[in-house]
Amino acid sequence: MDGSDSSTGATPEHFRCGYIAIVGRPNVGKSTLMNVLIGAKVSITSRKAQTTRHRITGIQTRDDAQFIYVDTPGFQTRHANALNKTLNKTVSNTLTSSDVILFLVEAGTFGPADQQVLDLLPTDVPVVLVINKSDRIKDKAVLMPFAQKVSALREFTAIVPVSAKMRFQVDALENEIKRHLPENAPIFGPDDITDRSEKFLATEIVREKVFRLLGDELPYTSTVIVEQFLQEGNLRRIFCAILVERDTHKSMIIGNKGARLKEISSQSRLDMEKLFGGPVYLEIWVKVKSGWADNEAGLRAYGYE
Repeated sequence: MDGSDSSTGATPEHFRCGYIAIVGRPNVGKSTLMNVLIGAKVSITSRKAQTTRHRITGIQTRDDAQFIYVDTPGFQTRHANALNKTLNKTVSNTLTSSDVILFLVEAGTFGPADQQVLDLLPTDVPVVLVINKSDRIKDKAVLMPFAQKVSALREFTAIVPVSAKMRFQVDALENEIKRHLPENAPIFGPDDITDRSEKFLATEIVREKVFRLLGDELPYTSTVIVEQFLQEGNLRRIFCAILVERDTHKSMIIGNKGARLKEISSQSRLDMEKLFGGPVYLEIWVKVKSGWADNEAGLRAYGYE
């Protein structure tokens, strides 16, 4: 898209556009923040750590700027299987190709896992320290020494306390990001909110419901694949499989008399209809496929980069 001719009204002069990586240890609120920044749910959220597995791009276009957010997996150090090696490579590649990095930490908490992510950040890309969940700190006087403690570890372009969940300071964060984006014509159309397909988004929605409804009961080595995605007019017919590693995991997801799987299906269908703007017919099966998370060829087949 060539926006150099401002007389056409296509792109205003000094329009800014660039990629913003959102990084942090698992479960600091990266996906929630991205969903709030773009105003739509394109990345899955869960209280269970390590739910984001793919590099998700979310797009927000304003009159004078286009923000292309990249929500990365939390850098994983606990398990050394092929899945986690792939996730960590995704994080590293995203950092080097971004125009701005948002380094998310949880207000009042900074541990070894945060430090490991901080050590990965390149020195030649602007890094904004984003202190999330700041609404949970009742005594606001505590925030300043915490911010000073973290900012002493490296030079940050800016420090912005936010609450993604409460939308606190999100506009201030967006203004700070815009200051550091390069002057470029927009890369995506004004109505685009993600570069991911509906098929991919369907798998993410189902995976979110699995994690939300099973919490810590289910090991995080489960995934979702769409076996068929058909569109008939405004109706989408979607057939999904939840892959797990053991029969016991399968029975956990199905639940007593199928109640839990029915709840996963019902919540997923409602979210899909809201996102896709039309009716959805959804069928979900649970399949046992042991060792999928430690098989590199299998990971590529299931869409992991």
